[in-house]
Amino acid sequence: MTATRVPTGRGASPRIARAINDRLALRLLQQEGPLTAGQLKELTGMSRPSVADLVERLQDSGLIEVVGESGAARRGPNARVYGIVAGRAHVAGLDVRIESIAVEIADLLGRTVAHRELPVPAEADPARIIEDGIDLLKGAAAAAGVDGLHTLAFGAPGLVDPVTGRLSPTGALPSWHGDLVDEVRKRLGVPVLLENEVNLAAVAEQRTGGAADGDDATFALLWLGSGVGAALMLDGRLRRGISGGAGEVGFLPLSTTGELPTATDCDNGFHGMAGSRGVCALAREHGLAVTADDARAAADAVRAAAGAAQEAGAATPPGAAGRAAEFLDALAARIAVGVASIVAVVDPGRVVLAGEVGQAGGRALADRVADRLARLSPLRTAVQPTAVEGAAILRGAVITAMDAAQDALFTPPE
Repeated sequence: MTATRVPTGRGASPRIARAINDRLALRLLQQEGPLTAGQLKELTGMSRPSVADLVERLQDSGLIEVVGESGAARRGPNARVYGIVAGRAHVAGLDVRIESIAVEIADLLGRTVAHRELPVPAEADPARIIEDGIDLLKGAAAAAGVDGLHTLAFGAPGLVDPVTGRLSPTGALPSWHGDLVDEVRKRLGVPVLLENEVNLAAVAEQRTGGAADGDDATFALLWLGSGVGAALMLDGRLRRGISGGAGEVGFLPLSTTGELPTATDCDNGFHGMAGSRGVCALAREHGLAVTADDARAAADAVRAAAGAAQEAGAATPPGAAGRAAEFLDALAARIAVGVASIVAVVDPGRVVLAGEVGQAGGRALADRVADRLARLSPLRTAVQPTAVEGAAILRGAVITAMDAAQDALFTPPE
């Protein structure tokens, strides 16, 4: 990464120019890792005395510290290497689902220091869930030895009102999600951000996954799990829509029954076709032994089918392996209909399959969806499995909280 310093002059006062250059240097240290003063000079284009003053200011502010010495062989002492003081602040990411709450505590560079999860029974009392969720958050922070958190970011299903920042659930989603966020805001008294959970998965894909390799960082992410949802990352920016509902593809009027979804129920929409219940029912139709209807059962069925398909290669084998391959083909055909709808409107050039089912299907499922999409749409679109390993929503929440904390802390004092 290269950057350009902000010159002083009629366009900026010396104080403003110093603040902007300090923030630039901090961003370079965050993105590139520890750097020497010479490397900062090269990357920013600033003079050596200006870099020396900058380094001294940031050290005095407690934002950077000496983390080592360069190993370059040269006359005189080795150059000091400076890095961000990662422990200056800690953030938390939370993934709030219908059936679980997960918490991750991280330092200012996004490195995980604690992780905890809590299952949420279907019959649990909402008030009890809120208390248990707050205890989970506080317990994770205590386990990491963190006295206070700087910023939190929640990922939850539903619409996030862009004006109020509160959750407006869609369909039959429980109300305790929004109540938990509100209660954490009230009790902790620190910045608490709220984002649709699939949008956070797209943030993780952009920052840590394969989608970051694109020239324009434009892609659509399709989440396939208990439900279905999409996120639009266009020109490197999330597009949420006027009401925060961009990507609510579960309500697409696509179904196997011919019925239509309603404003409060998407079972007769794309959700019913590609959500976990629909996937599990489809697996049973093809003779696969599936005893539950949740995201884990759907992912297990798809993972087994993808493994059988990869072993069989191009041929369709007889017996159980053949039924597994046929199930994967049928599922890909369903998913491709939803993807074609997204592509026809947005034309992102790239679609990432994520969520428990998308991750389990991997390349075997993605290639089948791409093949069927090519028959449905004239728009050239790459279909890829997610490149994010593990909990994408939680990782996206941590990244979002980390960015907000850095924006607050990386504003040097006047």
